Amino acid sequence: MRIMGLDYGTKTVGVAISDALKITAQGIETIQRKEENKLRKTCARIEQLIKEYEVEKIVLGFPKHMNNDVGERAEKSLEFKAMLERRTGLEVVMWDERLTTVAAERTLIESSVRRENRKQYVDKIAAVFILQGYLDLLSMRNGADGED
Repeated sequence: MRIMGLDYGTKTVGVAISDALKITAQGIETIQRKEENKLRKTCARIEQLIKEYEVEKIVLGFPKHMNNDVGERAEKSLEFKAMLERRTGLEVVMWDERLTTVAAERTLIESSVRRENRKQYVDKIAAVFILQGYLDLLSMRNGADGED
């Protein structure tokens, strides 16, 4: 069983999947939609990916403000979380995603990806950072459990 990471945006959802051992995250795609509130096809695609990759849990980016306030984007993410839980029956964990898009942009720049091409990768890479942060936490917890 794997874990799915999602970077939920106004017109895109970046998707990442863990390996079977839940150690690393890989970006798999960016789901596009024409309008912010048109989520039926987005949810259907996420459900397809859940079946395909045998996903047991979803980690959803939570875009809080730098001062820790929950703004409009974060509220929309919470609404999306509720929708995903209803539709999939899976646990959805909210993960602080502050600066993940900035880190994703920086990674693309350092990888010499041209500016006009970055937009197609940035959400998928942000999803990788979100999921990898969660996987690293799991790894630390599991490591701590085994120590005396």
